[in-house]
Amino acid sequence: MHYLPNIIFALVAVVGIGFFVRNLRKVIRNIKLGKSVDRTDNQSARWKNMIKIALGQYKMVRRPISGILHVVVYLGFVIINIEVLEIIIDGLFGTHRVFQDVLSPAVYGFLIGSFEILAALVFMAVIVFWIRRNVIKVKRFWNKEMKGWPKNDGNFILYFEMVLMALFIVMNATDIPFQAGEIGNPISQFVAPWFKSLNPETIHIIEQSAWWAHIIGILIFLNYLYYSKHLHILLAFPNTFFANLNPKGQFDNLEAVTKEVQLMMDPDADPYAAPEEGTENEVPEKFGASDVTDLNWVQLMNAYTCTECGRCTSACPANLTGKELSPRAIMMKTRDRMEEVGKNIDTNGGEFKEDGKQLLNDYITPEELWACTSCNACVEECPVNIDPLSIIVEMRRYLVMEQSAAPQELNMMMTNIENNGAPWQYNQMDRLNWKDEE
Repeated sequence: MHYLPNIIFALVAVVGIGFFVRNLRKVIRNIKLGKSVDRTDNQSARWKNMIKIALGQYKMVRRPISGILHVVVYLGFVIINIEVLEIIIDGLFGTHRVFQDVLSPAVYGFLIGSFEILAALVFMAVIVFWIRRNVIKVKRFWNKEMKGWPKNDGNFILYFEMVLMALFIVMNATDIPFQAGEIGNPISQFVAPWFKSLNPETIHIIEQSAWWAHIIGILIFLNYLYYSKHLHILLAFPNTFFANLNPKGQFDNLEAVTKEVQLMMDPDADPYAAPEEGTENEVPEKFGASDVTDLNWVQLMNAYTCTECGRCTSACPANLTGKELSPRAIMMKTRDRMEEVGKNIDTNGGEFKEDGKQLLNDYITPEELWACTSCNACVEECPVNIDPLSIIVEMRRYLVMEQSAAPQELNMMMTNIENNGAPWQYNQMDRLNWKDEE
């Protein structure tokens, strides 16, 4: 029975970490549903992007208030969770503050003291975030797509963070030998007097309860990430590494279309030769994208990485003028459809069973797609280099090249270019007539 707490701890840890790994494998599986794309070029620039943007939070602090608060929470969570290593060792082997015996009192006190200060800063930053979201009601948190689960998810994660930080401080404050050492308790020393009226046995029970609640809370938080927008905590790093390095506004050409034009320009080519299946001249199954499996894997990873912060939508000129488009909603809907496809695969033994739905029309409407001005403001604003525009462009391609469903104005322009060599409705020979007018 002496080892029962250690056995229980090991079981809880195995179940918690195992469930997390299971869900993470689902995420990876769903991302791999996307088409192949090579993003391994220019490794030095990619590492620089990841270090600067994901690790260094470079784009977050462009909006100083929320940016600096986010840096506090980010650093606090990363650094404080170093202490989880000690909790895991203590839980598995029945020790108590094992690093206190390994490190010198000054070093251990400095580490735990730093953790306490960071925990207090995280707690205060989270309160400010909660006030901004629920009292001040910053506009970008209240767009129409931020209802139901997306709205509640933002608050749930704030409550999680407040509780975990509070448990950490209470755990230290009720550790009587730790408080007696008076090293590493710059915050908990002010909380400890709250419990002085209780007997030592009760204080010890509170300390153990806070310890268990803290580690179980961390495991719950870890598994909650899969269901939350906060999956970006993990995916921001690969997302920034594999981001598109081409200049903004540079569209990629469809290889099949390029080859067809080259064929038309080649006087020696046989225009009637049918493309052979499996060769480089094979006609693609579909031009553009109508469902998530038509997108590439980086675009699908973008959808899972979306933080739902709304910076993209708050900078979108189409959205600001009241049009239907919200770049954030594009990413959220892409992720929702991807999750639906993933559940379909799970239900049907690893294979996708046609469900009569697709990303286009069932989730994202043509009205949203054609409202986009292709200005790249959303791409520029995203703190983790997500590219909603690339998804919009692929779905527009499908509408134009597969369904001939471009807006009338665009069809007229393309017809004029085809017939007149210019987007205007007159002969290209008359293009300079304006200079002769009085």
